[in-house]
Amino acid sequence: MAETIRIKYTYTFGDGTSRSFPLALDATTLAFIPQAKVEPPLWTLLSINKCSNCPLDEQRHTYCPVALNLSGIVQQFKDFISHERVAVQVAVEERAYAKETTMQQGLSPLLGIIMTTSGCPVMEPLKPMVRFHLPFASLTETIFRMVSMYLVAQYFRQQSGMPAELGIEGLKKIYGQVNLVNRDFAKRLRAAAEKDANVNALVILDCFAAMLPLAAEETLEQVRDSFAAYLGPA
Repeated sequence: MAETIRIKYTYTFGDGTSRSFPLALDATTLAFIPQAKVEPPLWTLLSINKCSNCPLDEQRHTYCPVALNLSGIVQQFKDFISHERVAVQVAVEERAYAKETTMQQGLSPLLGIIMTTSGCPVMEPLKPMVRFHLPFASLTETIFRMVSMYLVAQYFRQQSGMPAELGIEGLKKIYGQVNLVNRDFAKRLRAAAEKDANVNALVILDCFAAMLPLAAEETLEQVRDSFAAYLGPA
């Protein structure tokens, strides 16, 4: 298996110009691997607009790890308006995706990858989803992937002799904390960007996080009939 997982986002604008963002993740840990050293801007300091549920110690962590890894991208998109149109291409090792969309919709999955893989303790439980990244996913697709990931995690816990849950209450609690991070991190982005594309891209992620506790069970019920083969007599 390769030592790194590579994902590349390319944004092509109405004037024909484009910007590419190649990402590298450790294939084992899924940790984000920075491609270049950047001078950390002031807004990346952990003490500035620190998330209300952040467990990191400012004495040991000078910078917010998510902000540090996002700073280069935020800088490049700080002057874009969220509803500007853009063509987005996403290349992963197995396939490629393409979509014409708004700037906020196109940025949202890129921000999601970096927020999940940068070492934020609150976002850490979502990291397995990045291994099977699906950009531009619908709410139904996202909830199905979230629940699947969580139940696979419970399977591994059971196999390791640890307490495991056959349900999604724990997942709802995880997303309750993620929702707080998304809300508070938006304050950082507002301090970094002159226009709203970055912030609104995060708002989309926040909407998914906020809707999960409300929509998860209803969405699962909608796809229940697809599992008829498992629900009949053995």
